[in-house]
Amino acid sequence: MSESLSELLSELRLGVPPRARLYALSNLNAAQAQELAVTWTELPAVTRREVVLTLSEIAESDFEVDFGAAFRVALDDPDPLARKTAIDGLWEDEDVRLIPVLAACLQRDGIPDVRAAAAAALGRFLLLGELGKIRPSFQRSAYQALLAAHAAENEDSTVRRRVLESLAYSGSPEVAALIRQAYEHADDEVRISAVFSMGRSGDEQWSSCVLTELPSPDPAMRYEAARACGELGLREAAAALVELTEDTDPEVQEAAVWALGQIGGDEARAALRRCADTENEALRGAALEALQELEFLHGDLSTIMFPFDLDEDEDGEGQVE
Repeated sequence: MSESLSELLSELRLGVPPRARLYALSNLNAAQAQELAVTWTELPAVTRREVVLTLSEIAESDFEVDFGAAFRVALDDPDPLARKTAIDGLWEDEDVRLIPVLAACLQRDGIPDVRAAAAAALGRFLLLGELGKIRPSFQRSAYQALLAAHAAENEDSTVRRRVLESLAYSGSPEVAALIRQAYEHADDEVRISAVFSMGRSGDEQWSSCVLTELPSPDPAMRYEAARACGELGLREAAAALVELTEDTDPEVQEAAVWALGQIGGDEARAALRRCADTENEALRGAALEALQELEFLHGDLSTIMFPFDLDEDEDGEGQVE
């Protein structure tokens, strides 16, 4: 174990050290992770929670760190917030050995928020299976754990929604039936989750449902419908999405902008260029990113550097403003 880690573990017994010191928990080997696990059980709950939360914040802004070993230690923490944060912190971890750990958490953890996080994390392994990156047996294990959770009696509604959203990565008829059932549910949140799942599924059978929800009076539904249109690549949604770029809800605006970048086409490109000229900083930034994505997916790659500021003069020669 490195000297810096030894010093950090000693500091942790006295409280939460400065943020910079926690970088010593990155890229731990097996022996170091075991030493951390031993020390972890001796720390006050408030210290454990604060450390995990801080590690999560660091990981979101610094892609060079790897706190995977520390997050794995925290998966068994008595504090539910620490457990949930640890699961969320492993969002890029593709180690299939996590599948039974997450499945057990989904089945047995007493806190709905933690079970919901486990359900969302298991969806990653369904996607990896669909992409052929893990063996079918591992994908099947994740799928069966999620399916069992969805069928569990008296399960919390939020957990069941997260389960459905993860199952949506699977193209099975069984899951399609669950999505349809959720879309016909009386609860608005369940219906919104169904539309999210429609987009995630990538299945064009949901096109008419998604298009129907674009003018919904509920901004949360409009947001998910717009995102789903982008994920499904629905060109027929372009006109409605252009209207949503002027929605009263800024998140709906940005969802519509993102979707237009995925869909492509002249109408989408023109709308995104207009949004890129707006004084709204957030919308302008979203439009510029969407334009780059549009050109990457559908256009001339040479235009990525200048997605909207090339105009033609009267002689037809391009000029940079």
